[in-house]
Amino acid sequence: MKKELHLGIAYNVYLPELDLEFHPCDELVEAMAQEVYAALSSAGYAVTMIPLEKNLFDFCLRLKEEKIDVLINLCEGYLNQSKFEANLAALFELMGLAFTGNDSRALAICQDKFRTKAILKASGLPTPKGELIFSSFQEVSLSYPLIVKPTCEDASIGISIDSVVYDKESLQIKINQILKKYRQPALVEEYIDGREFNVALLAKEGQGVKALPISEIDFSSVPENMPRICSYEAKWDENHELYRATPPICPARLSWRWQRQIQALAIAAFRAVGCRDYARVDMRLSSSGKLYILEVNPNPDISLNAGYARALKAAGLPYSEFWEIMITNALERKRKLERKREIHWPQIPFDSSSEQFLFSLVERAARSRRKGGRW
Repeated sequence: MKKELHLGIAYNVYLPELDLEFHPCDELVEAMAQEVYAALSSAGYAVTMIPLEKNLFDFCLRLKEEKIDVLINLCEGYLNQSKFEANLAALFELMGLAFTGNDSRALAICQDKFRTKAILKASGLPTPKGELIFSSFQEVSLSYPLIVKPTCEDASIGISIDSVVYDKESLQIKINQILKKYRQPALVEEYIDGREFNVALLAKEGQGVKALPISEIDFSSVPENMPRICSYEAKWDENHELYRATPPICPARLSWRWQRQIQALAIAAFRAVGCRDYARVDMRLSSSGKLYILEVNPNPDISLNAGYARALKAAGLPYSEFWEIMITNALERKRKLERKREIHWPQIPFDSSSEQFLFSLVERAARSRRKGGRW
C-alpha cells in the first residue's frame, strides 16, 4: 500500500530579500519539511518535495504534473506572509487535492485572533475579555493589567516583554506600535496571570478527536520584574534569558481532575472553530482556579523539537505513525468527496412546467431513498 502511494510535501520557502525584519521561525519550515520527508521515506513511501517559492503558477503546475495521491501541507504562508496560509489550503481544495491538516475555513478563522475569540465566546467557552482596536484614539474599557498583540500574526510575533501594560500611557504606546509596524488592528485582552498550558489534539477521520498529554510552560525561573508570558524572545531567541527561563514540561504536573478539564476544554475549542487532523490549544489557569482559552492553533509546528512532537512522544505515538494517521485521514476525505460526486442531478427536460419539474425531483428523490441513495 505504501509503495503504491505517491506523497508530496508542500512547504513555503523563506525569501530573505522580501523581509525588512528577520524572524528565526521563518527559516524553520524547510527544516521541518526535511524531517517529515525523512520520516515518510523511512516508512516506505515515495515522497516528492514541492517547495513554494515566488512563482505560484509554477507551484500549481508542479502539483498537477507530479500526480500526487496525498499532499502533506506544511505551507505556513506565501512570500513570507502568514496571512496567505488559508489561501493556499483553499487553492488545494479548488484543485481537488487530498491534503493533510486543516481546511481553509479553520485556518482563516484562527488566523484572526479576535474572530476566534468571538466564536469561542458564542460557543460558551471561556476566553479573556478583549477588544479590537483600530485607532490610537479608540477608548479601551477593560481592566488593567492588559496584554496587547497583533490580531493576525502567529508564532508570538509582536508579543514581547512590554506587551503586558498596567496604565493608559503604556497601552497607547503599544497599540501605536502594532498599528504602525504590522498595519493591522491590535487585540487588547485582560491579562490572565497564572499557569500556561498547551494541548496537542489529534483527530482520526470518523473516530473523533483525542487530546494528547498536556504541556506546561514553566515560568518559575522568570525574573520577578518580567511578565510570565510566552513572548517572541522566549519562544525563538535561544540567546535570550527568557528562552532559558521558560522550558516546557510535558506531561504537565496536574491532578487527574485538572487534566480532564483542560483536555475537555481543548477538544471543545477544536470543534468550535472547525479544526480537523491536528491542532494545539493554548490556555491559562488563573490564580482563582478558572481556565481561559488563549488561542487555537491549527497546523502547529510539527518539527521534531517542537511542542506537538513532544506531546506525541509523551503519548507513546511514533512520529511516523502520526503521519500514517494524517495520510489515512486525507484519503478518507477524498473517498467521501468522490462518493458525493457520484450522486448527480437527474436529466429532466427544461421545457417541463415548474410543477412537473418539482414533481419529478420529489419522485426521483423518494425512489433514490428506497434504492439506497443513488439517482
